[in-house]
Amino acid sequence: MYTPINQWAEDDRPREKFLLKGKSSLSDSELLAILIGSGSRNESAVQLCQRILASANNNLNELGKLSAKQLIEFKGIGEAKAISIAAALELGRRRRLEDAFEHKKITSSKAVFEIMQPIIGELMHEEFWVLYLNNANKVIHKAQLSKGGMTGTIVDVRVVFKIAFEQNATSIVLTHNHPSGKLYASESDKKLTEKIKMAGRQLDVIVLDHIIITETGYYSFQDDGIF
Repeated sequence: MYTPINQWAEDDRPREKFLLKGKSSLSDSELLAILIGSGSRNESAVQLCQRILASANNNLNELGKLSAKQLIEFKGIGEAKAISIAAALELGRRRRLEDAFEHKKITSSKAVFEIMQPIIGELMHEEFWVLYLNNANKVIHKAQLSKGGMTGTIVDVRVVFKIAFEQNATSIVLTHNHPSGKLYASESDKKLTEKIKMAGRQLDVIVLDHIIITETGYYSFQDDGIF
């Protein structure tokens, strides 16, 4: 039987629970319910958010991929509520990105994945990025060098090193994503990597690795022994 939230015990109402017990005591659906404020005639805000989360396998990363237009398809979600949900999830993504990037020292391919996955791991098109490092292997700059389609992107090698000189970088890490989720290097990936490595040798900028990023994993040229 449906019971409006204002008739729930105070400990169970999301806003009151937030104030009484703190934010960590709330479930994902309760936090989302605070964002949207109300449900529908037959469903509380919490129940509506439970249904929305269930459609995304109770995974906030999956939920973050839904557009406002897709969220509006749920009964009880209008444009304002959809935008509130999408905006909150985008803020969470940006916070995760800032935490990962803040002058992080690169000691492994996993460290690169942790920086770049929030940026390109979930994209439906390919992007090529470069991390620029100082002589302590700390990231001092990151830059998108190109943006392509589903299966490829074009990179101007001259721009890669122009930025390196501007940032006084001593080494770089190449990264791009595979929207297909396939974790292997194509022949064009290998040729581009070798071309950039050769230019780096001439210009005294070390190319440390090339890492392919997907939503859930990564492939490192260096780790695979083909670098």
